[in-house]
Order: sequence, then structure tokens, then C-alpha cells
Amino acid sequence: MTALDPLIYAKLLRTNSASLSSLLLKRGLRNTAVRGVRPLAAAEKPMVGPAVTVRYIPAREDIDGSSYSSDPSNQQRKAIDTIPEGHVLVFDCRSIAEIAGIGAVLARRLVYRGCAGLVLDGGVRDTADMAQLGLPTYCLGPAAPANFAHHASDMNQPIACGGVAVYPDDIVFGDAEAVIIIPRKYVREIADEAVAMEEQEEFLKLEIESGKPTLGVYPPNQETLERYEAWRKARVEVV
Repeated sequence: MTALDPLIYAKLLRTNSASLSSLLLKRGLRNTAVRGVRPLAAAEKPMVGPAVTVRYIPAREDIDGSSYSSDPSNQQRKAIDTIPEGHVLVFDCRSIAEIAGIGAVLARRLVYRGCAGLVLDGGVRDTADMAQLGLPTYCLGPAAPANFAHHASDMNQPIACGGVAVYPDDIVFGDAEAVIIIPRKYVREIADEAVAMEEQEEFLKLEIESGKPTLGVYPPNQETLERYEAWRKARVEVV
């Protein structure tokens, strides 16, 4: 697993899921927003980090008995106990909302490991407790039943989460609006473009708030772009 460059991380913290989705769409990537998941608690900053993946398949009674949770081959436990600091754990729960993919006890191990966040297209147990841990968690909602229906078949293989392909080491971004999966090969250029997009949109909002009509401002025509460049240069000089 590869840690995310701190400069790229800092740039991604300045953007949002809508901008990232638009920039990925420009590159032909249409299916990047994990469907159905919502943050368990409000956060001051976005969740950002490389993906560690775990795939759940349907459990089978002769394999997933009472001793499975303590089996050294349990891929869920392997991922939780070895996840590198700053990474995001992503579960393929087969979009089953009524079964919990994880609960507050195991989540505490993720906090200890310095995990950057948790994403699963399934339910979560102990949601009140989970929400207070400070671990960004995106899920389909609360679910009291334990994951008796799931068997963790492998880790760090390509998975589906909320209908989106997630490969190990993809960059996972989550804010109040969505979770976006960014292929690692695009993340540097997208981080740069996202910062520039946020800056330009800040100016365009000011233009609209000043009373200008949307036509010619959003999207900006040449005159608006010239005003933007003047505004941007003036800000740089002040700084």
C-alpha cells in the first residue's frame, strides 16, 4: 500500500465531492460516487485516503460457525489489524443494509491504527457509539444484527461498493454529500484542477451575488474569465 503525498492530501481537503465528480467525468469516468452511503456523523473536514478493500460473500453454515470470528484466516480481522495509517477501509457488503458489516468494538481498533475512515454498502452496529469515535464512517444506516450473513472472502482485491468499482490503493474521498472513488493514476492532476476549480467558483458565486445574470457567468464567458484573472491576481498580490 502507498501513502498519499501530503501535498495532494492538503489539496483534496480544499475541494468537495461535486467538483471531484465533475473532473472525473471529464476523463470519461461516470460511475465514481458510491451509491446509498451517508456519513454517520458530521465532520469538520473531508475523509481522504488510499483504499484497503474487503469483500464479503454470503456466509455458509459449515464454514462460518461460532469460531469464525477468531479464526486467523478471517480477512475482516486481518484488514482491521493491519490497515496502514491514513488509509480508508472499504467493505463490499453486497448492498445489504439490514446486516451490520462492523460495530464499535472493531472500529476502535481502526482508530488505534490511525485509519482515515470507513466505507461500507451495508449497515453498522452501535451507531451512537460509532458516531462518537471520531472515525469517519459512511454506511447505509444502522443495523442491529451482526454480520452472520457475511463471509469475508478476501482483502486488497478489486471490489464493488455501492455499485462502484474500488481497487486497492484508489483514493477515497468523502464529505457530507458523497463518497467519491478516484483512480490513483489521476489523483495528482485532479487535486490541482480541483483547487483551481474551487477558486474560480468562489469568484463566480461573488459575481452572481453581485446581481449579474447566470448567462455568461456560469459557465463563464471570456469577459467573466478576464474579470476572474484580475480578481485572482489581486488576491495573490494581497497575500
